[in-house]
Amino acid sequence: MDDDQQLPPPDDGAPTRRRLLMLGAVGATAVVSIRPALAQTAGSVLNCEIPVPDPGHASSFIDADGNIVPRGTQGAFPPSTRAFKGEEVKQAMVGGQLPGTDDARSRAYVKYIRRLQRGQSGFTCFASLQMPRG
Repeated sequence: MDDDQQLPPPDDGAPTRRRLLMLGAVGATAVVSIRPALAQTAGSVLNCEIPVPDPGHASSFIDADGNIVPRGTQGAFPPSTRAFKGEEVKQAMVGGQLPGTDDARSRAYVKYIRRLQRGQSGFTCFASLQMPRG
């Protein structure tokens, strides 16, 4: 080899300026495409529905502690005539009232919702409401 001929610098694993700029462009594209998806997800969480009680217990009542009890149980509330939207539940969980209910019924329904478990209708919606939004 001639002394005048230069060899390329060894690849020491450090990114080049060009590579960093390319990565930055890819990252910016990802942010632009992810943000609308997050907004759409947040919107769908607020529009998801939670039936009270779940369809498997549609004829059951809800007692003041949020438990499913037999129809006609003294002091218990009849099932809701409609499912509640995520936004409605979210507001009720911080002191608001579920639409179409009085204060005592709303509290009982919210206690029921807080007890939802995996596999019950409305659980995924309720779990989504618990996740922090960025």
